[in-house]
Amino acid sequence: MKILMFGRGVIATVYGWALEQAGHDVEFYVRPGRAAEYGDTTSLDLLDMRRSLRGQRVVREWPVRLREELGPDHDFDLIVLSVGHHRLTEAADFLAPRVGRATVLVFGNIWAEPLDAIGALPAEQVAWGFPLAGGGFGENGVLRGAILPSVLFGTVGPQAERGRVVRRVFREAGFRIREEPDFRGWLLIHFVSDAGLFSQGLRLGALADLAGRRRDLREALLAGRELLPLVEARGVVVGRRALLFRAPTWLAAPLFAWLTAHFGPVRDNFATHSDPTAEEPRAICRDVLAEARRLGVAAPRLAAAEPSFAAPVQ
Repeated sequence: MKILMFGRGVIATVYGWALEQAGHDVEFYVRPGRAAEYGDTTSLDLLDMRRSLRGQRVVREWPVRLREELGPDHDFDLIVLSVGHHRLTEAADFLAPRVGRATVLVFGNIWAEPLDAIGALPAEQVAWGFPLAGGGFGENGVLRGAILPSVLFGTVGPQAERGRVVRRVFREAGFRIREEPDFRGWLLIHFVSDAGLFSQGLRLGALADLAGRRRDLREALLAGRELLPLVEARGVVVGRRALLFRAPTWLAAPLFAWLTAHFGPVRDNFATHSDPTAEEPRAICRDVLAEARRLGVAAPRLAAAEPSFAAPVQ
């Protein structure tokens, strides 16, 4: 299968590598002028946990193919669209006249209603998923991250054959497929969970600064708990899907502190989110706080952290 990863961010790179290893023909679309900046190889330092929880360390220079143009007559079968939520509609509108016959996998955070978020993309050509890998590029350009065994998939509207084909591609690449019956609800819960964590991380500098800090992680968990009524106000039944935030903080905060300090995949994931100027965490917090105010839902901890994320980084 010919696969185009939209952008060369963390998620696109991690899954692009995994899909190429499974025998697919993978390229990356990057903005004009970026190909020379990125170069023709990517430095990887990954913990691949698809076959074992202990993981297999992958350290290598991976040759990549980058393109700066995309016309409607391309022959890609699948386009993987994984961008920050604040750029999703812009990216979808760019792809819409260029999508051709490809399936587009929307693969990341969404806060708007999903069909609104994909802009002008034809909904019948869209599949929906969420990556369960993470990481970040260091100052030396090396991508450090972890590939977890599963990938989350869901549906928005009726299930189509295109979605089944995409699931098969990931399954044959060694991933377990997790189906989420209420995909929209899962996305909203995940988004406010991120807002709770990022809001407290940004008060310190970045998410990485939360690692191992029991008191600050307690505040992050409470911030996330305060936001659960917001997703309920948007029609989501939270139920047991936010147990970490509903659990007593005397239990959850020490456990979370230990995981972020000592458990490799969690520790490394936090460590890679060390850029205090990254825009996506700030945009997540701003959008959630704006929605809370619009719907009249109290979010005192998020509001108290507003000076840390109020303005976009110039």
